[in-house]
Amino acid sequence: MTAREAAGDPGDAGAVEAPEAARTAGAPGAAEASEAARTTGAAEAPETARTAGAGKGIAERRLHPVTPLRRAWAPVAVVIGWAVHDPDGAQRHLTRLNTTTLLIGLAVILPAAALYGFCSWWFTHFAVTETELRIRTGLVFRRTAHIRLERIQAVDVTQPLLARVAGVAKLKLDVIGTDKKDELAFLGADEARALRAELLARAAGFAPETAHEVGEAPSRQMLRVPPGVLATSLVLSGATWASLAAALVVPPVLWLATESVWTVLAVALPLLGAAGASSVGRFVAEYDWTVAESPDGLRLDHGLLDRAHETVPPGRVQTVRIVEPLLWRRRGWVRVELDVAGSSNSVLVPVAPREIAEVVVARVLPGVTVPERAALSPSPRRARWCVPVWWRGYGLAVTDAVFAARSGLLRRRLALVPHAKVQSVRMTQGPWERARGVADVCVDTGANKTVRARLRDAAEARELLQAQAERSRTGRRDARPDRWMA
Repeated sequence: MTAREAAGDPGDAGAVEAPEAARTAGAPGAAEASEAARTTGAAEAPETARTAGAGKGIAERRLHPVTPLRRAWAPVAVVIGWAVHDPDGAQRHLTRLNTTTLLIGLAVILPAAALYGFCSWWFTHFAVTETELRIRTGLVFRRTAHIRLERIQAVDVTQPLLARVAGVAKLKLDVIGTDKKDELAFLGADEARALRAELLARAAGFAPETAHEVGEAPSRQMLRVPPGVLATSLVLSGATWASLAAALVVPPVLWLATESVWTVLAVALPLLGAAGASSVGRFVAEYDWTVAESPDGLRLDHGLLDRAHETVPPGRVQTVRIVEPLLWRRRGWVRVELDVAGSSNSVLVPVAPREIAEVVVARVLPGVTVPERAALSPSPRRARWCVPVWWRGYGLAVTDAVFAARSGLLRRRLALVPHAKVQSVRMTQGPWERARGVADVCVDTGANKTVRARLRDAAEARELLQAQAERSRTGRRDARPDRWMA
């Protein structure tokens, strides 16, 4: 039994490639209506023609001059990739080379790589108009991306370690209708922050002549995770110990069974990598995690080596999950994760006391109160025949604002879905569940994720199916518009 809801967000793409003719026409409407296309050209157009094509009074800009150093690695990476793919062939070719031939090869490859990096930088331009951000790239195959400002969901500034040393930053944009982030890499650190503020100001409806003066919206710090608390939470995390135990136990067992060094290495290295990623890797990525509130959304700053400045846009959060590992419960700690439409941001708070985390959740989901544990109705007792023991971890609460489903015993997860974000609602029932008179109720969100209320009474599930469809319609009708700096 299925009840489908209409999509809550428009489905048109946020970044559209337009042919050169539409760009040179200077009309934003024509550019937005164009479908993805590629045009070719043998040389770069004169500066006057470029400026006219970008629109009257709109000057195109280039990336930071350090960018060619980043892009020059592409030809070298091709050679390294070939060597890794065919190591025996690469070794045979290297043994045939003498010193003179090797120097000649380097004299050809290095200038070619430098020329590639310079050309890719020289023929990349961007410009901000009243309605869109335009990014033009390519020497032979020309591509112009028109990113409409009202479709931008988040603008993040990230600084890898070497970029921080060089004083540059990468600007990433989350756009509705695209699977990956558009980016401008690299810009000067100050220029990247200024461009981010300008894009948000124009997306909020400020006039182009005043967008530069608006600057970055002020923020108020809500939460900062101390490094000691973060380290302790990782030590008390079951995933850390599970991956470490696997890395220590599995390789010796394989050695006793096979006595093959290559087999042990093939298994041990990925396990050690997983153990490092779940402990040291998370500590480095989530170091000095700060959450601040501003008119353009919640701002997240974090990172020990690579520093990231991300934004959780208002109104785009589809689901919030409050995760409570077993060893965190005595300290009252939780982790807050989220799903955002058109964004890859997945962590809101890595670790915090539950009371503080609920305050942050209230900022992300206005009008939503996290249900108390006693308010979650458990699954009926007969559900134990479908899922022994673990059925006790399932629970459900439906309020006027949110659909809340709980799962897990050792690692509790409470998923919160605002009614306005539900795209469809379904009831599923396998043969064993039908025999026991229980069913699952699933709600699908705009982030292509599903929240499942497991093992509900079948009659309750049918009523919930119809009631949730009506709540979703009402929620979308009464929801506030998703607007920057509202």
